[in-house]
Amino acid sequence: MKIITIILFCFVSVFLNAQTIGDFSLTNAYTGETVSLSQYNSSSAIVLVFTSNECPFDNYYKSRLKEMVTAYQGKVQFLLINSNTDTQESSEKMAIHNMDLGIPYLADKEQKAMEALGARKSPEVFLLKPEGGKYSVQYSGAIDDNPQVATDVKQFYLKEAIEKLLNGAKIEVMSNRAVGCTIRKK
Repeated sequence: MKIITIILFCFVSVFLNAQTIGDFSLTNAYTGETVSLSQYNSSSAIVLVFTSNECPFDNYYKSRLKEMVTAYQGKVQFLLINSNTDTQESSEKMAIHNMDLGIPYLADKEQKAMEALGARKSPEVFLLKPEGGKYSVQYSGAIDDNPQVATDVKQFYLKEAIEKLLNGAKIEVMSNRAVGCTIRKK
């Protein structure tokens, strides 16, 4: 009975705790400079958006992301990450996409960030809380409940999670299934 209790306790502890990752650095396709998560430790939160140049779902979300970047400026740092390795997803081609969002577009061609977070779709978001050199995932998955029609969105998953994090409230739903294009492993 004792062993079952210990195993159950360990399972519940792991399940209830948010995933934590360490710092990583990637190259900004726009500037060629290296960008690290640790550069944004003073932000209340960091949103990583796994995206691509070619997936139509990424284009559906572009204006919604731009609105969030503007709304949370100075509080939340948004970073785009492209882990796709196809020719049309090269760093050179990345440099001409999404410039109007005004945020770094990071090349993850070795797929280290993708693997660390378990990202599988484009777009797929990860809301991180910086804590003592580590980053705990507070929310992951879909941006909202309607990838194709912004005016028909009923649940704003990412916005709700950001608001709760900024206000110190508990995020009840820590994950929603991301809808989009599959990021192929190398």
